[in-house]
Amino acid sequence: MFNSTMHPRNPHLFAWLSMDDSSTLSLKAKHVAIAIAGSALGLLWSSPAQAEMQPAATAPAEITEMLMQIDAAASDRNVEEVMAFFSPDFSHADGLAYEEYEAALETFWERYSTVSYTTDLTGWEQDGENVVIETVTAVVGTESVGTRSVELQANITSRQVIQDNLLVEQEVLAEDNMLTLGPTPPTLDINLPEQIAVGQQFSFDAIVLEPLGDRILLGTAVQESVAPEGYMIPSTIDFELLAAGGLFKIGQAPVSLDDQWISAVVVRADGITAVTRRLEIVTELDD
Repeated sequence: MFNSTMHPRNPHLFAWLSMDDSSTLSLKAKHVAIAIAGSALGLLWSSPAQAEMQPAATAPAEITEMLMQIDAAASDRNVEEVMAFFSPDFSHADGLAYEEYEAALETFWERYSTVSYTTDLTGWEQDGENVVIETVTAVVGTESVGTRSVELQANITSRQVIQDNLLVEQEVLAEDNMLTLGPTPPTLDINLPEQIAVGQQFSFDAIVLEPLGDRILLGTAVQESVAPEGYMIPSTIDFELLAAGGLFKIGQAPVSLDDQWISAVVVRADGITAVTRRLEIVTELDD
């Protein structure tokens, strides 16, 4: 786990953290935004070895039509219409059942005044009576925080299993999301492996691309296990003074096969940026 405990006192910077900005941009908008972004199309229970996917252009027309309908319903924040595409026996690789998934959607969409989903089908295959699809979903949204706006950008790569025209299983394969607040939020260059073996250390860098000059940066890095409660319960975060123009951390993978959410939050006088990516935990890395 990362460790960030310093509490510098800079009124100009902390003005940006008023109205609970720190938690807004933390680590919960991130999961719910992303996870739920993925929800409107993006997440499967790992099944045994998948056959090679067929090109998206060869997919049955009803699959592409289904994706378009889910995107439209999600962009309208219509929970009932979205959940009509999910089986009551739906299972999510992150541990969410149908009811939890629905509640997470409702919580997310209550926060965002505008949200837009665009899903691209990248591959598909017939698996007996089921159809397995892989997709990439882009999500943009805006949340009002007082007189200011938090902007969301998310991309979720995922795999779904469709049975009798309903989604029955989902798994997030990769996710990358960003929340920004302020007129000129920091631009971050993120360095993080896509996967790491159990128990191994890994590097996580969030480098601010703009010259630091005489400006002050605050920031923190957070590592959390992907779990159902992570979609609903805000995280508590502490900030440290960043003297090197970014965050440079060493993390530790768990000894179990539990994927991790890895997040960076960087605060500057002219804005805040929060980025979250998913780190896959594997038994061993391929050579």
